[in-house]
Amino acid sequence: MQARDLMTADVETVHEDEEVSEVLRKLARRDFTGFPVVDDEDRLVGVVTQRDMVELFQPKDRTVWIPIGLPPFLESLEYGFDLSWDELESELDLARHAGKPVRKIMTTDVLTVEPDASLDDVLAILASDERDVNRVPVVEGDVLVGLVTREDVLRALHAERSGA
Repeated sequence: MQARDLMTADVETVHEDEEVSEVLRKLARRDFTGFPVVDDEDRLVGVVTQRDMVELFQPKDRTVWIPIGLPPFLESLEYGFDLSWDELESELDLARHAGKPVRKIMTTDVLTVEPDASLDDVLAILASDERDVNRVPVVEGDVLVGLVTREDVLRALHAERSGA
């Protein structure tokens, strides 16, 4: 099994110049927690996630992450809470960052694979203790051609083992 067999090819992306406020709106309407970020030529230049947004509005040293979720869910959700901020300070912070381009807050050191990467290559990224990665962009050169999520890998392994 290779990355091309697991990946979703029709990937929703955001452009590096989109404003943080627009990306927040898109995230609020989706069932996933992040987007690959591309430039004008569809080259992958980064990834932006809900965690990046929380860290933008709540510095790490004042944010408490609480995992929420119990089996049979595949993955717990994490929520960031900062009880030290009052409402006015949060609103001012939101207004200050909302117009920034997403390239200012995205992660640029993105772990990727090529379409012919093995399942083991994808698993090595998703299971790494060093970084909490939920999705692996699939690139040809530096052009985004797909995305493999943890859920994609679990479904494929289940189908293979159950003979479905």
